[in-house]
Order: sequence, then C-alpha cells, then structure tokens
Amino acid sequence: MTAVLAVDFGGTKTALARVDEHGEIAGHCRFPAARSVAESVALVADACAAESPVAAVGVIIPGIFTPETGRAWCPNLWGSDEVELQQALEAQVKVPVVIDSDRSGYVLGEAWLGAARGLRHVVFVSIGTGIGVGILSDGALVRGAHGIAGAAGWFALDPDWRDVYRDVGCWEAESAGPAIARLACVQDAAAAVARARAGDRDALDVLRRAARYSAMGIANLISALNPEAVVLGGGLIIGASELLLDPIRTEVPRWAQPIAASRCRIELSQLGDHAGLLGAARLALSLDAR
Repeated sequence: MTAVLAVDFGGTKTALARVDEHGEIAGHCRFPAARSVAESVALVADACAAESPVAAVGVIIPGIFTPETGRAWCPNLWGSDEVELQQALEAQVKVPVVIDSDRSGYVLGEAWLGAARGLRHVVFVSIGTGIGVGILSDGALVRGAHGIAGAAGWFALDPDWRDVYRDVGCWEAESAGPAIARLACVQDAAAAVARARAGDRDALDVLRRAARYSAMGIANLISALNPEAVVLGGGLIIGASELLLDPIRTEVPRWAQPIAASRCRIELSQLGDHAGLLGAARLALSLDAR
C-alpha cells in the first residue's frame, strides 16, 4: 500500500504524519514551529528515517511557494527572504518532495475526506489569526500567476481606508482573531469569545460585527467562484462556531449572487487540524501517481 509523509509547517507548530492512500494517519507528531530552514528540514528527515519507507513527501507552508525556483516565502517562520526549501528537503529525504501553500492543503484535505468530500468546486476559508482561502475549481487548485491566489484577507469590504489595511488587508483587519481582541479590548480573541458566551453585550456585538464582515467576504467568493461548498476552518471559527456560523449563514445570501448562494453549502471543517496534513498527503500521493 502506498504511503507518504505529510508535513504541515504551521506558524506555531510543525505537524508530521505517515498517511496511506486511503487517508489513514499513523505516527502523527507535533513540534513547536522551527524558526530556521535547517531545523525544519531536520524534522522532516528524522521523520522519514523513523517511518517505514514512504513514496514521497508532501509539505504545506503558511506562505508562498514558487515551483519554478523551489523557493518558499514564509515571513512568520523563516524571515522575510525567500528560502531554498525544495532543494534542502530533497537533499535530505531522498524521495520526491511536493510543496504548496497551507491554503491549498486545507481545501484538498476537505475535498478528499472532509466536509466537501467528492466535490470539485470548493472554497476553504480559514479564519483565525489571519484569513486565507484555498480554491478548488473543477478539481484543480487555483494558485494564480505567482502563488498568491486566495489571499482574501485583503478583500476590500469597507470604503473608509484605515492604515491597518496596508499590513493585513481589510477583511482580516476587521474579522480575524486580533481584530476581535482589539475591538473587544481584551488580550486575545479567546477572551472575547468567553465574554460573549457569558452574555457580555459588547463582546457579542464585536463578534456579530466580525461575522458580518466574514459573510461579505464569503459572499464575494461565492459570487466570483460559484463553488458547490464553502468550508470554514481555522481556530477562531471552529472555537466560536456557535456564535459565528449561523450569523454568517444568515448574512451571506444578502450579499451573494442569489442563484450561486442558493446552491452553495456553508459547512464547518470536519477534519480540524488534520485538514492540512491530509491535503499535504494528497499532494504527495498525486505526485507518486504521475
């Protein structure tokens, strides 16, 4: 049975697992995020050595990967310069390596074994510390000319410019976790969610406002891409789904193209933290099948 090593280089953790062609996960382990390429590559090489032979390695990163050069840009991990990731990995693991964005991994995982299983037109929206989107169109990943497709946190949803939009984009600045913490005047989004659950009116208003912005962003995606399903994931939306999901579902039809909206499901991720690993595995399995 074909098996691959799946690697999810997250902003706060590195997750690795052996995954077979049926999506069965074995040897799952997590480490704090490595802050150098050498350390990151060593984790992958050690995992390859510890596991039974794998046919390929699939890697997803929180940034941009350029296949033509093999370089990755991940400022939250390895600094502001591009790094020679593919060459460094292949020199150590001795099997084919495929690399893509975490956005691509999430949407592939959910379309393979999650909330959008078997669908060919899917959008995955990750709402957490930031906002990013993975796009599957007719079964193919949409990456754009430079690997930046899906940077939906920059959606312009408010005509009144604020300086913070320059750094993270309008949607992200108004609806992601740090925005909720800022507007609720608390340390982090989890504290705002806790207050909202306890009935704090101001915290509830902040979350309703965030849901409204997210509904507008999701509506734009539905109108532009006409997906069969939008899958919502990320720490904020999963952790506060009972406060955010229904308002988003209610608000989206007000803003989206009506036929597209009526034919599109809006679902929570079924895979959680495993979405990225399964997506990375799907990339590697596809590479092995070529």
